[in-house]
Order: sequence, then structure tokens, then C-alpha cells
Amino acid sequence: MKEYDIDENIAHANTLPGAFYQDPETWEIVKEKIFAKTWLYLADPQNLFRGPENAVPVTLLENYLHEPILLVESEDALQCLSNVCTHRGFLLMQHPKQCKKLVCGYHGRRFDLRGQFEFMPEFEAAENFPSACDHLSHVPFARWRQFGFAGINPAFDFSIITERLEERLYFLPIESFRFAPEYSKTYSVHAHWALYCDNYLEGFHIPFVHQSLGAILDYGKYTTECYDQIVLQIGYSDGTGYCFDLPEGHPDFGQDVTAYYYWIFPNLMLNLYPWGVQLNIIRPVSTTFTKVEFLYYIYDQEIFETMDGNRLAEKTEREDEFVVEAVQKGLQSHFYQAGRFSPKREKGVHYFHRLIAEHLKA
Repeated sequence: MKEYDIDENIAHANTLPGAFYQDPETWEIVKEKIFAKTWLYLADPQNLFRGPENAVPVTLLENYLHEPILLVESEDALQCLSNVCTHRGFLLMQHPKQCKKLVCGYHGRRFDLRGQFEFMPEFEAAENFPSACDHLSHVPFARWRQFGFAGINPAFDFSIITERLEERLYFLPIESFRFAPEYSKTYSVHAHWALYCDNYLEGFHIPFVHQSLGAILDYGKYTTECYDQIVLQIGYSDGTGYCFDLPEGHPDFGQDVTAYYYWIFPNLMLNLYPWGVQLNIIRPVSTTFTKVEFLYYIYDQEIFETMDGNRLAEKTEREDEFVVEAVQKGLQSHFYQAGRFSPKREKGVHYFHRLIAEHLKA
């Protein structure tokens, strides 16, 4: 495998080389060393269990990890299970349903709602059966507010994420925000997933690319803070727009904060505004193609409409696509190897590249 190394001193460091975004071997290794070792956004159970169904199949990072998962409402808890039968690997469930048992449609193997093996026809002569491997695997699952996260084998505790998010967002009643499917949308970006993250993790390009977004932000005060597995960018109002009503004792009390932009390694963005929150889930498809899902949760419809939240997000997204896709093409140049970081404006990108390099070395 190609070796990637990012100097921890941003003033000395080079970016990831162009080869990282194009090498097919690296693409496969990233899948196992990064995406299988981190917490990934899975779903909002509130939206999945609106009807009588108590078992819903979902896919963790479709088209890349493509891990079949089954969310089941049992008597005492929400179970996150493998959706693969332990007999021959058949998908246990392909559509949501209401059930008292989980029964494989291939050969009739049966599990209870906690994933414990119960019955298998025609297995009377099988020795040492059943054993632990005949139960359904429990998939690591955690929540922040109403949002569910899962992982194959996360290398760190989820509390690292929740504690950092709650440090500034504790005062927001996010669980009561209304999910707004009428605004939610999935975009197709013809670029590597990490290029999309690179672009998100710096406000350096805002004055050059996003005139409408830049008009509501005080670029001079725009800040970036890096934490364990998280980058936070804070957008301050130019003095004319909406700001958060921050309670006394809040880390930013007295500041005109109009946006909190949280990025959670490797592929989730949480964009908090006075009107609500927008989730951006980055879904890798190939080295040159990415799906980006926008999910809107509205807190104040009037502020959302006054700030023209939907139109601004659409315009900003299209502008980001333009520059990211142009970088994708530029990386194919024989003359480009790697770049340098702005120590003032690209701390988030530098931290992202360091995390990638560290995971690949692990």
C-alpha cells in the first residue's frame, strides 16, 4: 500500500498527495481501516418507526461498506442486529414488517427479537448445535439525540462525539425539531468523497466561491477548532442576520454566532443554524463519484424562510460541487503532486488529512 504521512506541524505539512484520491488499492483499504473503524450515521429511528412495523432493514453506507443491518423494536430496547442469517447468509428481511419473531425466508431459521437463535428445521442430527455463532450479531449502535449511529468495529467510544457536541448544543431542543422531507435531497458529486470533506473543512474559499453565504458571515471572525474526531467551524454574523440566543454560561455567550458547522470523522456534517439543523451525509460510491444526502430538521419555520435557508443551501451546494469537481479533474495532472496548508485557514483540512494518515498506518 502507498504510504501517506502528514506532518503534525501545519506550517511544515504537505497535503495528501493527488494519488490518494485516485489509487484503487487505497480506496479499498480506506473502507476497512477508516469506515469500518468509525461511527457512521445510520438513521433517525423516529422516522423509521412511524407505522406498525417493528423491524426495519437499513444499509450502513450503501455502495461502499454496504453492511445489511436490522433495527428491531423489542420490549425493552431498540436492537441493532446483523440482517444476515447465520445459516447461509440470506438477508433476513428486505422490507419493514411487524413481527413477533425473525424468520429467515430461505430455510426457516428463527430468532427472537433480540437476535437469539430459537429454531432451525431439519437440524436434529447436527452436533454442537446451536452455538454462539448461530445467534445474530449485535452491531455497535449509539445515539446522539434522535440520531442513530452504527459501526462495524469502532476504534473509539461514542461518548467522545456526544460530549463534544453537547458542550455547545446542550441548550437546543433538537429532538423536537421537525424532520422536513420536502427540503431534504440527495446530490450527485463527480468527485472523491474526501475532496468534498476537504472543501467543507475550511472557510478559506468562502469569499471566492460563496458570495451569498459570505454576505451573512463575518469572514474575519470565522474560526476553526479541532478536537478528537471532530472539527468545529463557527460562523459569526455580520451584525444584520439571525443569531443563536445563547444562554449565560455558554462557551460563546455574548457572541453573534449564526452557524455551528460540525464535521464528524469521516463523513458527517451537522450544520446548526437559528432555524434548525441540516445533516450532510457523505456516501462514497467510487473514486470519482459521491452521493451527498441533505436532511433538514426545522426548529423555526419563519426564520428558515426569512433566511431563505433552502435556496441558500442549494446555491452553496452547487458552488461547492463546481469547485470540488474541478479539483477532481486537476488531480489528474502530471504536474500536481501535493499542496501546502494555510496555517490560519486550513486547520480543519490538516487535521482531516492527519486522521486519514494515522488510520491507514494503524
